[in-house]
Amino acid sequence: MATKRLARQLGLIRRKSIASANGNLGRSKSKQLFDYLIVIDFESTCWNDGKRHHSQEIIEFPAVLLNTSTGQIESEFHAYVQPQEQPILSEFCMELTGIKQAQVDEGVPLKICLSQFCKWIHKIQQQKKIIFAAGVSEPSTSEVNLCAFVTWSDWDLGVCLEYECKRKQLLKPVFLNSWIDLRSTYKLFYRRKPKGLSGALQEVGIEFSGREHSGLDDSRNTALLAWKMIRDGCLMKITRSLNKVSSVLPLYSVISNFINRNIYPLVPLVKKMAIISLCFVFTQMWLSLACLQGKNYNDCMLNTASQTVTTEK
Repeated sequence: MATKRLARQLGLIRRKSIASANGNLGRSKSKQLFDYLIVIDFESTCWNDGKRHHSQEIIEFPAVLLNTSTGQIESEFHAYVQPQEQPILSEFCMELTGIKQAQVDEGVPLKICLSQFCKWIHKIQQQKKIIFAAGVSEPSTSEVNLCAFVTWSDWDLGVCLEYECKRKQLLKPVFLNSWIDLRSTYKLFYRRKPKGLSGALQEVGIEFSGREHSGLDDSRNTALLAWKMIRDGCLMKITRSLNKVSSVLPLYSVISNFINRNIYPLVPLVKKMAIISLCFVFTQMWLSLACLQGKNYNDCMLNTASQTVTTEK
């Protein structure tokens, strides 16, 4: 016991845990819902000049495939993306991300990048028998391996990619509609608010490897943090899903059908009633003005009636 206490005081036991995390050694304590995690961390156009700019565009699209049983990164995807709305990077953006103007100039538009990414996804699906399933509550017992996406916050998939695809009218892959927000998962599991990705790594005894705000390095380090959390007993679950919006579609369809069948046929009748009502209102206004000029209201009505009879004759 004295030796163990001394080792803990010297930090040897903690260092052993850190080495395991960095070296991908050991195995997870509990069976995870997902056999694989795909970690994504976009880099986008940005400015710090205080001016109002257009919405951000993705300029680096990285993804790493993490095995939740071994902690190893088994595959990677990486591409530089050519911004279309603001093609010239700011000095601040290049300094922050380390991405050069020539790299995005030689990159591909987001539409092509998404196509390349889908090909990579299809390849690892075939190789590792991966499927994506958002509503999972128990580990898979079949021969297929369940997989989920992981991001550090909801910004990457919930804001950046979502709105850029809408602005540019691009078809976003459906499997990117659900993900695990590792930042919120970290906060709930360790019961403390992380000070950024680098701070979260430091708090669990892991040193950030590579360059901060490099999309690929951020993805690798996020995967490393996820593996550490898994080894500490954290169960990775989907925290955000845009697919919930689709649950209202059946109700929308019912309402739409009801309107088409029952309301639209009444539109001509409604229009007629509206015209008659407007005519009546204007007539009453005219009569009221006439009476204000000294005429008797009943005389006005009689004159109007007599004019009508004369017109009919």
